[in-house]
Amino acid sequence: LQPAITPELVQGRVHLKCSYSPAAPEPPAQYRVLWSRLSGAGKREQIHQETTPQPFSYVEMDGANLRLGDTVFCTVTAFRRGTPEQQSLPEDSKGFYAGIKFSPESLEIAEDGKEHVLTVLSTVPIACPGQDDSCKITLQLSTEDLGSQVPGPPDVALSACQVALLPEPCSGSSCAAATVTVTAVTDFAWEGKRLSRLSARPLAPTDLLWGAYTPRDVKVTVRDLPTGNCYSFTDPHIITFDGWRYDSYKVGTFLLCRSDSRAFEVHVRQWRCGSHRAAAACNCGLAAR
Repeated sequence: LQPAITPELVQGRVHLKCSYSPAAPEPPAQYRVLWSRLSGAGKREQIHQETTPQPFSYVEMDGANLRLGDTVFCTVTAFRRGTPEQQSLPEDSKGFYAGIKFSPESLEIAEDGKEHVLTVLSTVPIACPGQDDSCKITLQLSTEDLGSQVPGPPDVALSACQVALLPEPCSGSSCAAATVTVTAVTDFAWEGKRLSRLSARPLAPTDLLWGAYTPRDVKVTVRDLPTGNCYSFTDPHIITFDGWRYDSYKVGTFLLCRSDSRAFEVHVRQWRCGSHRAAAACNCGLAAR
């Protein structure tokens, strides 16, 4: 029978459809369809059962018996009309997760400035309750540090605080999708690996189905990279990133360092601080971008 579950809008409401290949048409067959979902303990709970001659069965995601975040199965048994005692073996569909998915489901990134694309998708259609711009689901994104050797703010930065899921034809496992980029914060502190959590919450949903739904979090592991250092000290002595050493006794404002790959540079201001006999300058001001 090969039952399979697909999402569908029926009269503006989200339904799941279980389709199965009909057996030989002669004599006509009946199908017993059992809908179930995984409980918190990982056991299946029956939510609906029907007997039908049709090669499909529908169940509504009403937010009560069937909610976002559920993993749903349909189990189908075929039998001849008039002889229900002669049944086929029951066949299970694959589990269908109804809700928000992140791809990838977890990230491990380094403090190297690279952007990593995170896709947010809905496996169920976005319903349009009105004629205004309510035909979307806005997700509020946030990050949280999950504990590290050095407490502090989250080690990740997002390209946006919100993403909007707009309705589109369901294809594969996606009925609406958006992307956000995730970057590790370069903080020059050696912390080993830090774990952060990226959360998404529906923002003021007009559809009751989304009202009490909290998508699964994404774990983001940030790996430190060795940090280069340069120095300007005393009168002043300079040590460059690659270890060269020299002195700079001049008075004025100078470019100490500049990045070729990002908007980062440091200026240093030096005043005379030596005697008439020994020329020397000291750092007295600094500007960094």
